[in-house]
Amino acid sequence: MNTRTMFFGSQPITFENARRLRRDMTEAERILWACLSKKQLNGARFRKQHPIGDYIADFYCHEYRLVVEVDGGVHQTRKEYDVKRSHELSTVGIRVIRFSNEEIIFDLESVLIKLKGELK
Repeated sequence: MNTRTMFFGSQPITFENARRLRRDMTEAERILWACLSKKQLNGARFRKQHPIGDYIADFYCHEYRLVVEVDGGVHQTRKEYDVKRSHELSTVGIRVIRFSNEEIIFDLESVLIKLKGELK
C-alpha cells in the first residue's frame, strides 16, 4: 500500500463506519478524547475515528503521523489483524501506539505521559 492509497483510497463504507464509530465511542475512547480534543495535549490536533485507507484509526494526529488505538476485549481475538495493520501504517511513516481500555480508565495519567513522549 502506498501513501496515496493509504490517505486517499478510503471507500465510502469506511467513511460511513467512521461516522458510526464517532457517534458510538466506548467509555475509554470518550475519556481519552476529552484529553486529546481541542489541542489539549502538547498542542497536537487529533481527529477521532479517522479513515486512513481501509482502516479507521481511533485517534490520528497528522502533524506527528501518530495513530492512537484504544484496545478493548475484541482485540484479544484479532491480534494478527492489529499487527498487520500497524505494519502497513508503518510502511507509510505512521506510528501506532496502543492502550487498553483498562489503562485509560484506571491509569489515565500514565497514558497521557506516554502520549506526550510520542509528541516530541
